[in-house]
Amino acid sequence: MILLFTKFLIAHIIGDFVLQPNSWVKDKKDKKHKSKYLYVHGLVHFAALLVLFQFNWSFLPYFIIIVISHLVIDIIKINLEAKANTRWLFFVDQILHILIIGAVVYFKAPYSLDIEKLYSKEALLLLLALLLITSVSSIIMKMLMGKWSLEEDNSEDSLESAGKYIGILERLFVFSFILLNQWSAIGLLIAAKSVFRFGDLSRAKDRKLTEYMLIGTLISFGMAIFIGLLYKYVITLV
Repeated sequence: MILLFTKFLIAHIIGDFVLQPNSWVKDKKDKKHKSKYLYVHGLVHFAALLVLFQFNWSFLPYFIIIVISHLVIDIIKINLEAKANTRWLFFVDQILHILIIGAVVYFKAPYSLDIEKLYSKEALLLLLALLLITSVSSIIMKMLMGKWSLEEDNSEDSLESAGKYIGILERLFVFSFILLNQWSAIGLLIAAKSVFRFGDLSRAKDRKLTEYMLIGTLISFGMAIFIGLLYKYVITLV
């Protein structure tokens, strides 16, 4: 089952990402279902499936289902792009393609999903740790750092909510490194962040900004390390 799904997924990636030039994407947006590249795109998917399945024609009905469903989903997506958020459309589009692949694999090689595993102690503890690392830690950081207001923070040159997302990502990296016992990688992450932020500090020549960033970084990393170690300890008790 896993091998079957993997082959279908590789074919999807080759067709949707590797062998689809930007010129095809633009032509499909402009001409929608009348674009010849929409159907060439379908043929590329079909060819990729044939090669990956070593021209095993017994899979032909499944190839046809996947290709036709792919084209239908793409046509719907193209027609909705002017009305909906393109980023959300992209993710919904990819999820639908993967669900179709999952359904085809199920009909070819039936499998069962153990939903109970999602409610196991280990899964729930991991979910709790991730919530603490992301949402809870972001609010705590905002509360702790909110007592200081710097002009640099209000600069219009900064991306919206960039600091929040950087903090979440760095804490997720730290958490992952702790689970993998890669403490040296945490040091490299701190060094990399310092290098990227060095330009801001040298331009600002502001001791307050340096202190603000240092406090924020130490609190963020400290919370991630604490949550990571606490998770590793608790998981050994269950």
